[in-house]
Amino acid sequence: MAMDRIKIEQHSGIGLLWIAGWLFTIGYLDLTFWRGVLAIVIWPYDIGAAVAQP
Repeated sequence: MAMDRIKIEQHSGIGLLWIAGWLFTIGYLDLTFWRGVLAIVIWPYDIGAAVAQP
């Protein structure tokens, strides 16, 4: 009877990077609560829009 190997992968580094970017966006742009909640999904857009403004 052959034993199957189980491979466990952790990708927590990407998740931590995403959370750090989200928290940076909230602090840097001084977002309101609901805009901060929305920024969970679109924080790269918020940073890009803030940097692109003259």
